[in-house]
Amino acid sequence: MEVQGKVKMVGETQTFGSNGFRKREIVVTTDEQYPQHIMVEFIQDKCDLLNSFQVGHDVKISINLRGREWVNPQGETKYFNSIQGWRIESLQASAPAVGATPPPTPPADAFEPATDLSQEEHDDLPF
Repeated sequence: MEVQGKVKMVGETQTFGSNGFRKREIVVTTDEQYPQHIMVEFIQDKCDLLNSFQVGHDVKISINLRGREWVNPQGETKYFNSIQGWRIESLQASAPAVGATPPPTPPADAFEPATDLSQEEHDDLPF
């Protein structure tokens, strides 16, 4: 699955417990009629993938949905969901900037006319 949008926030890496579990969060705002602010967490070695991304970047994040069951001390069962990212790509290079001009077309006199054409040559083009 993928989430696409503009980076709204990139959190700092958090470390938990004595085992050194690491987590880093990013919030992406989707570009749709009703924009959504989606928080995606990157864990362990994937935290470093966020180092080169800043607020305002357009990104595509590959995600996995995770669900957990937890029974509280009163015996009630609760369910929690999380969105974990495992890849993030910049969309900046794939789309031209708004208002960008296309590369210039070379002038017509930069091309040489063909001189080796012969009427006797068979042309297999249908037109």
